[in-house]
Amino acid sequence: MGESPDTMDDYMRMSERTARESLYTLSRGVVETFGDMYLRKPSLHDLQELYAAHEERHGFPGMIGTWKGQYASGHHRSPSLVLEAVASQDLWIWHAFFGVAGSNNDVNVLDQSPIFDDLLNGKAPDAPFMVNGNEYKYGYYLTDGIYLQYSTFVKAFHHPVEERDKIFKRRQEGARKDV
Repeated sequence: MGESPDTMDDYMRMSERTARESLYTLSRGVVETFGDMYLRKPSLHDLQELYAAHEERHGFPGMIGTWKGQYASGHHRSPSLVLEAVASQDLWIWHAFFGVAGSNNDVNVLDQSPIFDDLLNGKAPDAPFMVNGNEYKYGYYLTDGIYLQYSTFVKAFHHPVEERDKIFKRRQEGARKDV
């Protein structure tokens, strides 16, 4: 989470060394157990399966996943923890970021995401899909309004007026709630 191990001394009631060793052991176990399956970039086959699953469930062709972020506990009025995730229908987490709210907003978190490194560097795999007879080269993510204007982000309308825009906003927000 970008925190030093000694920040957890009081909260976890353990020494800095024990906290560091425990975190290392847990991380190593997760990587050894799940690394081959889940700690890899999606293949073209993976992306095509995601397209099919999201289109069947939500009606959005070419959708890779949804971005969801910021958590506010019941006694805080504003977000107290940032938990951003992109997950598929089988709970394959493509991206996760945990941190304290404040300077960690959606844009800062995106800058730290390995998901978009390849896309921004022109190295993302082509994963074409068709909509209304038009072929698109890359899939997209459903997001809220703060994200940058990338072609891979589809945002909901802020104040939809037309009925079709209202329907899209409801369906888009419903899909984002799955995360």
